[in-house]
Amino acid sequence: MEATGNPALDAVLMWGGVITVLAGVAALLWRAVSAVIRLARRVDEFMDDWAGEPGRPGVPPRPGVMERVATIDERLTRVEHELYPNSGGSLRDAVDQANERLVRLCPDPDACDPPGSPPAPPAPQ
Repeated sequence: MEATGNPALDAVLMWGGVITVLAGVAALLWRAVSAVIRLARRVDEFMDDWAGEPGRPGVPPRPGVMERVATIDERLTRVEHELYPNSGGSLRDAVDQANERLVRLCPDPDACDPPGSPPAPPAPQ
């Protein structure tokens, strides 16, 4: 760097450059630190959602992911219980029983259909 010949001007330019570089480094550090803080907050929120949160005054408890999965699994088990024939208490058993009663009332489906109605689908075997 060449000197301007004026020592006061040279000192001002040198310190201005030093301040500019230090301000740039401080700005980069600030951006990096703030990005790390934002990431840490998001990780903390994720962990709160994953593990759940206990209730506090005025705020109901929030179950965690594993609790929610267990609840969904229980509900799915109850739905599956209704879809397959079992002890006679499922929805599938009730439908099968209604079909058996209907077959006893009307053994020939074609004879029981009102005129002009579409043909009945074939019965499951």
